Amino acid sequence: MIDKTSNIKLCRRFNIPFQAHELTFCCLKKRPFLSKDIVCHFLIESIIRAQSLHQFDIWAYVFMPNHVHILIWPKREIYSISNIMLSIKQSSSRKAIIHLRKKNPDGLKFLATGFKDTPYRLWMDGGGYDRNFVYSKAIISSVHYIHNNPVRRGLSARPEDWKWSSAIDWSGFGGGPIPINRDSFPAI
Repeated sequence: MIDKTSNIKLCRRFNIPFQAHELTFCCLKKRPFLSKDIVCHFLIESIIRAQSLHQFDIWAYVFMPNHVHILIWPKREIYSISNIMLSIKQSSSRKAIIHLRKKNPDGLKFLATGFKDTPYRLWMDGGGYDRNFVYSKAIISSVHYIHNNPVRRGLSARPEDWKWSSAIDWSGFGGGPIPINRDSFPAI
């Protein structure tokens, strides 16, 4: 659905209890902001804060240079995926803007939106993409899809080699930058 007054695509969200959500959101103009470690660290902090605030488990994630995939399972019966995504995106964007203002003011031009009320933005406008999952098979496929993103893009030879991913957690050879919650993951 398109909001004809602002030309922003409106996505309908389904906040259905006990369903997993694969969230995807992209950097402004699909620029590779996540190729900078500091921006990834801001995103990690924002995800962990949102997880505590909104009570969801994280089952899988990957940070690509210009977008993010994260598979979550809200633990509350009443929740808002829109609010979860807003918490993650808004917090990480603010941190990146503050960092640039202090350390590299010239870098702000890459986050410029051209709008007076929101002059800078890390993420594309809107809520991003949200896909609900009910069945274990689809959830497992989502985990594989998420983890194989860096391999498909030629950024790593194996999923567990990518630094910004939960693939290392699932391989059993270590832990990624965000703890995952395997206890709530559907039985395989």
